[in-house]
Amino acid sequence: MNESKTISPQEDMTKTREIVLDIKNLNKSFDDNHVLKNFNMKLYKGENLVIMGKSGSGKSVMIKCLVGLMEADSGIISVMHKDITTLDQAALDVLRSDIGFLFQGSALYDSMTVRENLEFPLRRHSGKFEKNMDTNTLVMEALENVGLAHAVDLMPAELSGGMQRRVALARTLILQPKIILYDEPTSGLDPITAKEIIILMQDIQKKYNTSSLIITHDVDCARAISDRMVLLIDGTNYAEGTFDDLSVSTDPKIKAFFKH
Repeated sequence: MNESKTISPQEDMTKTREIVLDIKNLNKSFDDNHVLKNFNMKLYKGENLVIMGKSGSGKSVMIKCLVGLMEADSGIISVMHKDITTLDQAALDVLRSDIGFLFQGSALYDSMTVRENLEFPLRRHSGKFEKNMDTNTLVMEALENVGLAHAVDLMPAELSGGMQRRVALARTLILQPKIILYDEPTSGLDPITAKEIIILMQDIQKKYNTSSLIITHDVDCARAISDRMVLLIDGTNYAEGTFDDLSVSTDPKIKAFFKH
Protein backbone atom coordinates (compact mmCIF):
# COMPACT_ATOMS: atom_id res chain seq x y z
CA MET A 1 0.00 0.00 0.00
CA ASN A 2 1.24 3.48 -0.87
CA GLU A 3 1.84 5.71 2.14
CA SER A 4 1.55 9.44 1.47
CA LYS A 5 3.60 12.07 3.21
CA THR A 6 1.18 13.57 5.69
CA ILE A 7 1.85 17.16 6.69
CA SER A 8 -0.21 18.27 9.71
CA PRO A 9 -2.32 15.10 10.24
CA GLN A 10 -5.35 16.97 11.67
CA GLU A 11 -6.11 14.11 14.04
CA ASP A 12 -9.16 15.86 15.52
CA MET A 13 -10.83 15.86 12.10
CA THR A 14 -10.20 12.20 11.42
CA LYS A 15 -11.53 11.19 14.83
CA THR A 16 -14.70 13.25 14.92
CA ARG A 17 -15.95 13.75 11.35
CA GLU A 18 -17.91 11.37 9.19
CA ILE A 19 -16.20 10.00 6.08
CA VAL A 20 -18.42 10.51 3.03
CA LEU A 21 -15.91 9.33 0.43
CA ASP A 22 -13.26 6.68 0.97
CA ILE A 23 -10.93 5.51 -1.80
CA LYS A 24 -8.63 2.60 -0.97
CA ASN A 25 -5.83 1.14 -3.09
CA LEU A 26 -7.28 2.38 -6.38
CA ASN A 27 -5.44 1.18 -9.49
CA LYS A 28 -6.06 2.03 -13.12
CA SER A 29 -3.82 1.35 -16.12
CA PHE A 30 -4.09 1.83 -19.85
CA ASP A 31 -1.82 -0.80 -21.37
CA ASP A 32 1.61 -0.02 -19.84
CA ASN A 33 0.59 3.40 -18.55
CA HIS A 34 -0.14 3.04 -14.81
CA VAL A 35 -2.23 6.14 -14.17
CA LEU A 36 -3.35 5.37 -10.60
CA LYS A 37 -1.16 3.29 -8.29
CA ASN A 38 -2.71 2.26 -5.00
CA PHE A 39 -4.28 5.69 -4.65
CA ASN A 40 -5.88 6.40 -1.26
CA MET A 41 -8.03 9.35 -0.21
CA LYS A 42 -10.74 10.29 2.30
CA LEU A 43 -13.25 13.13 2.14
CA TYR A 44 -14.98 14.20 5.34
CA LYS A 45 -18.48 15.62 5.78
CA GLY A 46 -18.52 19.39 5.35
CA GLU A 47 -14.92 19.50 4.14
CA ASN A 48 -13.38 21.29 1.16
CA LEU A 49 -10.65 18.96 -0.10
CA VAL A 50 -8.41 20.20 -2.91
CA ILE A 51 -6.65 17.78 -5.26
CA MET A 52 -3.66 19.17 -7.12
CA GLY A 53 -1.63 17.35 -9.73
CA LYS A 54 0.09 17.99 -13.02
CA SER A 55 -1.62 17.16 -16.32
CA GLY A 56 -1.67 13.40 -16.78
CA SER A 57 -1.27 12.71 -13.07
CA GLY A 58 -4.56 10.80 -12.88
CA LYS A 59 -7.00 13.43 -11.54
CA SER A 60 -9.57 13.04 -14.32
CA VAL A 61 -9.30 9.25 -14.28
CA MET A 62 -9.87 9.23 -10.52
CA ILE A 63 -12.99 11.38 -10.88
CA LYS A 64 -14.39 9.14 -13.65
CA CYS A 65 -13.83 6.06 -11.50
CA LEU A 66 -15.46 7.85 -8.58
CA VAL A 67 -18.73 8.50 -10.43
CA GLY A 68 -18.76 5.13 -12.18
CA LEU A 69 -17.96 6.40 -15.67
CA MET A 70 -14.79 4.32 -15.75
CA GLU A 71 -14.08 0.98 -14.13
CA ALA A 72 -10.97 0.75 -11.98
CA ASP A 73 -8.66 -2.25 -12.29
CA SER A 74 -8.77 -2.79 -8.54
CA GLY A 75 -9.50 -1.00 -5.29
CA ILE A 76 -12.50 0.18 -3.30
CA ILE A 77 -14.52 3.37 -3.78
CA SER A 78 -17.01 3.94 -0.98
CA VAL A 79 -19.41 6.87 -1.43
CA MET A 80 -21.58 7.59 1.61
CA HIS A 81 -20.79 4.09 2.86
CA LYS A 82 -21.74 2.36 -0.41
CA ASP A 83 -19.14 0.53 -2.50
CA ILE A 84 -19.91 1.75 -6.02
CA THR A 85 -18.16 -1.26 -7.57
CA THR A 86 -20.96 -3.49 -6.22
CA LEU A 87 -23.95 -1.35 -7.33
CA ASP A 88 -26.14 -2.11 -10.32
CA GLN A 89 -26.97 0.67 -12.80
CA ALA A 90 -30.21 1.68 -11.10
CA ALA A 91 -28.57 2.01 -7.68
CA LEU A 92 -25.63 3.86 -9.21
CA ASP A 93 -28.00 6.38 -10.84
CA VAL A 94 -29.67 7.03 -7.49
CA LEU A 95 -26.29 7.56 -5.82
CA ARG A 96 -25.19 9.94 -8.59
CA SER A 97 -28.13 12.21 -7.76
CA ASP A 98 -26.37 12.94 -4.46
CA ILE A 99 -23.14 13.88 -6.25
CA GLY A 100 -23.00 17.24 -8.01
CA PHE A 101 -20.41 17.84 -10.74
CA LEU A 102 -19.25 21.27 -11.90
CA PHE A 103 -17.54 20.55 -15.20
CA GLN A 104 -14.52 22.43 -16.45
CA GLY A 105 -15.83 24.94 -18.98
CA SER A 106 -19.36 24.78 -17.48
CA ALA A 107 -20.72 22.32 -20.14
CA LEU A 108 -24.08 24.05 -20.54
CA TYR A 109 -26.38 22.94 -23.37
CA ASP A 110 -26.09 25.73 -25.97
CA SER A 111 -29.51 25.03 -27.48
CA MET A 112 -31.32 25.31 -24.14
CA THR A 113 -32.21 28.38 -22.09
CA VAL A 114 -30.86 28.74 -18.57
CA ARG A 115 -34.20 27.47 -17.25
CA GLU A 116 -34.09 24.41 -19.53
CA ASN A 117 -30.50 23.66 -18.51
CA LEU A 118 -31.58 23.53 -14.88
CA GLU A 119 -34.73 21.54 -15.60
CA PHE A 120 -32.75 18.82 -17.39
CA PRO A 121 -31.31 17.09 -14.26
CA LEU A 122 -34.70 17.41 -12.56
CA ARG A 123 -36.28 15.37 -15.35
CA ARG A 124 -33.53 12.74 -15.15
CA HIS A 125 -33.87 12.38 -11.37
CA SER A 126 -37.56 13.18 -10.93
CA GLY A 127 -37.92 10.52 -8.24
CA LYS A 128 -35.71 12.45 -5.83
CA PHE A 129 -38.38 15.06 -5.08
CA GLU A 130 -42.01 14.90 -4.06
CA LYS A 131 -44.42 14.76 -6.99
CA ASN A 132 -46.05 18.03 -5.95
CA MET A 133 -42.72 19.89 -5.87
CA ASP A 134 -42.88 22.88 -8.22
CA THR A 135 -40.08 22.75 -10.80
CA ASN A 136 -40.06 26.52 -11.24
CA THR A 137 -39.52 26.97 -7.50
CA LEU A 138 -36.47 24.69 -7.58
CA VAL A 139 -35.06 26.45 -10.65
CA MET A 140 -35.48 29.94 -9.22
CA GLU A 141 -34.09 28.96 -5.80
CA ALA A 142 -30.97 27.50 -7.42
CA LEU A 143 -30.46 30.61 -9.54
CA GLU A 144 -31.03 32.92 -6.57
CA ASN A 145 -28.26 31.05 -4.74
CA VAL A 146 -25.81 32.13 -7.44
CA GLY A 147 -27.28 35.60 -7.99
CA LEU A 148 -28.68 34.95 -11.46
CA ALA A 149 -32.46 34.73 -11.09
CA HIS A 150 -32.77 37.51 -13.69
CA ALA A 151 -31.05 35.32 -16.33
CA VAL A 152 -33.52 32.45 -16.23
CA ASP A 153 -34.75 32.89 -19.81
CA LEU A 154 -31.43 33.79 -21.43
CA MET A 155 -29.37 31.51 -23.66
CA PRO A 156 -25.84 30.47 -22.59
CA ALA A 157 -24.35 32.48 -25.48
CA GLU A 158 -25.84 35.63 -23.93
CA LEU A 159 -23.88 35.11 -20.70
CA SER A 160 -20.31 35.97 -19.80
CA GLY A 161 -17.90 33.17 -18.87
CA GLY A 162 -18.35 33.89 -15.17
CA MET A 163 -22.14 33.88 -15.48
CA GLN A 164 -22.02 30.57 -17.36
CA ARG A 165 -19.96 29.10 -14.51
CA ARG A 166 -22.56 30.35 -12.03
CA VAL A 167 -25.41 28.78 -14.02
CA ALA A 168 -23.49 25.51 -14.16
CA LEU A 169 -23.10 25.68 -10.39
CA ALA A 170 -26.83 26.34 -10.01
CA ARG A 171 -27.50 23.26 -12.16
CA THR A 172 -25.22 21.31 -9.84
CA LEU A 173 -27.04 22.58 -6.75
CA ILE A 174 -30.57 21.96 -8.00
CA LEU A 175 -30.50 18.27 -7.00
CA GLN A 176 -29.31 19.27 -3.51
CA PRO A 177 -26.23 17.01 -3.62
CA LYS A 178 -24.36 15.90 -0.53
CA ILE A 179 -21.02 15.90 -2.38
CA ILE A 180 -19.89 18.37 -5.04
CA LEU A 181 -17.03 17.66 -7.44
CA TYR A 182 -15.43 20.78 -8.89
CA ASP A 183 -13.23 20.32 -11.97
CA GLU A 184 -11.01 23.41 -12.39
CA PRO A 185 -13.75 25.83 -11.19
CA THR A 186 -11.70 28.99 -11.88
CA SER A 187 -9.98 28.02 -15.12
CA GLY A 188 -10.38 30.47 -17.99
CA LEU A 189 -11.73 33.23 -15.75
CA ASP A 190 -10.18 36.62 -15.06
CA PRO A 191 -8.85 37.13 -11.48
CA ILE A 192 -11.86 39.16 -10.31
CA THR A 193 -14.41 36.66 -11.61
CA ALA A 194 -12.35 33.75 -10.27
CA LYS A 195 -12.44 35.36 -6.82
CA GLU A 196 -16.23 35.73 -7.09
CA ILE A 197 -16.57 32.02 -7.90
CA ILE A 198 -14.37 31.10 -4.93
CA ILE A 199 -16.50 33.23 -2.60
CA LEU A 200 -19.63 31.59 -4.02
CA MET A 201 -18.17 28.12 -3.40
CA GLN A 202 -17.40 29.11 0.19
CA ASP A 203 -20.94 30.43 0.70
CA ILE A 204 -22.47 27.24 -0.70
CA GLN A 205 -20.32 25.06 1.54
CA LYS A 206 -21.39 27.03 4.61
CA LYS A 207 -25.08 27.18 3.66
CA TYR A 208 -25.52 23.52 2.71
CA ASN A 209 -22.64 21.90 4.63
CA THR A 210 -21.65 20.15 1.41
CA SER A 211 -18.56 18.00 1.13
CA SER A 212 -16.50 19.28 -1.79
CA LEU A 213 -13.73 17.70 -3.83
CA ILE A 214 -11.99 20.41 -5.84
CA ILE A 215 -9.54 19.70 -8.64
CA THR A 216 -7.52 22.78 -9.48
CA HIS A 217 -4.19 24.09 -10.75
CA ASP A 218 -4.99 27.50 -9.25
CA VAL A 219 -2.80 28.02 -6.19
CA ASP A 220 -4.83 31.08 -5.12
CA CYS A 221 -8.02 29.02 -5.30
CA ALA A 222 -6.42 26.24 -3.25
CA ARG A 223 -5.23 28.73 -0.63
CA ALA A 224 -8.67 30.32 -0.28
CA ILE A 225 -10.94 27.28 -0.44
CA SER A 226 -9.10 24.26 0.97
CA ASP A 227 -9.51 22.79 4.43
CA ARG A 228 -7.06 20.10 3.36
CA MET A 229 -5.09 19.24 0.24
CA VAL A 230 -3.88 16.10 -1.53
CA LEU A 231 -0.99 16.26 -3.99
CA LEU A 232 -1.35 13.58 -6.67
CA ILE A 233 2.05 12.73 -8.14
CA ASP A 234 2.78 9.77 -10.42
CA GLY A 235 -0.62 8.25 -9.68
CA THR A 236 -0.21 8.24 -5.92
CA ASN A 237 -1.33 10.35 -2.99
CA TYR A 238 2.17 11.77 -2.54
CA ALA A 239 1.37 14.26 0.22
CA GLU A 240 -1.57 15.66 2.12
CA GLY A 241 -2.15 18.36 4.70
CA THR A 242 -3.19 21.97 5.04
CA PHE A 243 -2.19 24.57 2.45
CA ASP A 244 -0.06 26.42 4.98
CA ASP A 245 1.90 23.34 5.97
CA LEU A 246 2.36 21.95 2.45
CA SER A 247 3.42 25.33 1.06
CA VAL A 248 6.46 25.49 3.35
CA SER A 249 7.61 21.91 2.75
CA THR A 250 11.24 21.48 1.70
CA ASP A 251 10.43 18.43 -0.45
CA PRO A 252 11.28 19.43 -4.06
CA LYS A 253 8.21 17.66 -5.50
CA ILE A 254 5.92 19.46 -3.07
CA LYS A 255 7.63 22.84 -3.48
CA ALA A 256 7.06 22.68 -7.24
CA PHE A 257 3.30 23.10 -6.72
CA PHE A 258 3.67 26.39 -4.90
CA LYS A 259 6.07 28.23 -7.19
CA HIS A 260 4.64 31.29 -8.96
